[in-house]
Amino acid sequence: MTLAVAAGAMAPALLFATPSFAAGASAPATAPAVTVAADAGSPYDDMDVDDLRIAILRILADPDSGRRVKQEANALLDSGTVDEMRAWLETGYPLAQAEDDRVALVRLLGDPDSGKRVKREVNELLDRNDPAEIRAWLESGYVLAQAEDDRVAIFTILADPTTSDALRAAATAALEDGSPAALRHFLEVGRYEV
Repeated sequence: MTLAVAAGAMAPALLFATPSFAAGASAPATAPAVTVAADAGSPYDDMDVDDLRIAILRILADPDSGRRVKQEANALLDSGTVDEMRAWLETGYPLAQAEDDRVALVRLLGDPDSGKRVKREVNELLDRNDPAEIRAWLESGYVLAQAEDDRVAIFTILADPTTSDALRAAATAALEDGSPAALRHFLEVGRYEV
């Protein structure tokens, strides 16, 4: 059963990548993928074309949607068939999101504001390459890692003997608040205002 589900999940992605699909493969070539996916109980099987379009539009409206997700979703909305939309929502979207998430991690590595914890965790995530883990970290783990790096940066400011009293007071207030948003705001805006 597990192998059948895995084969069904991979079939549309493999079909999209093959030259026969690009040349306009006939319907029987895609039938096994749809049949196997239907056995898995996909939520997209009962959707009509309008519902599929709405599902894709919701993905486009999501701020976490990256470049590849947007390109593929727009291409489907322009000229995709119902079967192509279903296949993309079932397997293509997770693959595109995983690629966009890896790009986001690499950008964090190149960001000069990324501290040691963020870089360490990003490198660990890239080594493991687990799409679900990467998505979870981008949604919640990144904020926590960045907050720790921000605390270190604020303590570095406080340890500097040339730091003014006003800047010390603002840094201390940000640390007392302790929320990731307050720490980030102090480093990005507050310290320059002082």
